[in-house]
Amino acid sequence: MKKYLFVLRKPAHSGAQVQEMLDIILTTAAFDQQVGILLIDDGVFQLKNGQQPNIAGMKDVAAIFKALEIYDVHDVYAEVESLLERGLKPKDLCLPVREFYRKDIASLMKRYDVVFSG
Repeated sequence: MKKYLFVLRKPAHSGAQVQEMLDIILTTAAFDQQVGILLIDDGVFQLKNGQQPNIAGMKDVAAIFKALEIYDVHDVYAEVESLLERGLKPKDLCLPVREFYRKDIASLMKRYDVVFSG
């Protein structure tokens, strides 16, 4: 089994690419592959509590993230500096995350066989 890390950099409602990446993540996990997700830069907003995308006619990506457990995706990471720079704390997110400092991201990526950036 290969290990896949998906690096999400864009905010939740920034276009079709976010939804497409989530679809790829769920598809990969559905085929019993080990999947991890790393949220960096504005990607940390994807897990922010209290989003109301339906007002803008968009899908609730936080709800999709909550479905990850069904697919045995438990490795969700967030970059500490990205959270701090955006005024967020782990308690502001809809899922528990493991925090990694920017200096440690490269070593995290080395744990995975395939790294997708989106």
